[in-house]
Amino acid sequence: MLNGFNPIGYIQNNLSPISLLIKALVLFTALPVHECAHAWVASKLGDNTARNQGRITLNPMKHLDLFGSIAMIVVGFGWAKPVSINPRNFKNKKAGMAISSLAGPVSNVLLAYIVLIITKVVFYLGLMNNFDTGVLNEILSYIIMLNIGLGIFNLLPIPPLDGSRIATLFLPTKTYFKIMQYEQYIFIGVIILMFSRILDRPFMFLIDALYSALKFLTGYVDIIFKAVMK
Repeated sequence: MLNGFNPIGYIQNNLSPISLLIKALVLFTALPVHECAHAWVASKLGDNTARNQGRITLNPMKHLDLFGSIAMIVVGFGWAKPVSINPRNFKNKKAGMAISSLAGPVSNVLLAYIVLIITKVVFYLGLMNNFDTGVLNEILSYIIMLNIGLGIFNLLPIPPLDGSRIATLFLPTKTYFKIMQYEQYIFIGVIILMFSRILDRPFMFLIDALYSALKFLTGYVDIIFKAVMK
C-alpha cells in the first residue's frame, strides 16, 4: 500500500489537484488533532491554560496558523498555533511538560494507525480496484505518510518542536532555557534544511521504519480478512 516512493520530495514538488487535496485533508485533520492532544493532556495533568483558551477542540479554526497552513499546502509540512502550557500548574513540571508535548506526535501516529486500518479494510473489500487509477489508495497512503512524517518531525529535539520540550527531562533547566532563547533562529535553520532536502534520507529511513511497525501492528486486519475470504 505505501509503496517505497520518496514522499518528501514528491509532496514538496507536487502541486497537482490530488496532492493539494491530500495536504488540505491533513491540514484540517492532523494539525487540529495534534494541538488538541497537547491541550487535552495538559488539562488532564493539571494545567487548564489551553482549555480556557478553547483549544480542546477539533475545530481547525482554533488551531491553524496562516503561514503554517500556507507552508503545508505549498511544501507539504507546516505548523499550527502553539498550545499555551504553563508548567507551573503541573505537580512535576518537567514530566508534565514532556508528557503533554509528547501527546501531539503520538496523536499523529495514532491517526496514521487508524487510517492504515481503514486502507486495509477498503483494500480487502475490493474498493481500491474499482476506484479510478488507484486514487483512493494514493490519498490514504499519503495521509498515512504525512501523519507519520509530522509525528517524527515534531519529535526532533529542536526548539520550538515538541521534542525540545521532551528534552527537558534530560537537560539541566539552565541549559534548556539558554537554548530556548535562540529557538526562532534554530527553527529557521531547520526549515532551510527541509527545503534543501538534506534531511530527506534520514527522514525516509525513520518514516519507513515507523510505517513498517504500524503495518506489523495492523497485521490482525490481514489475518481476519484472509480467514473470512477463504
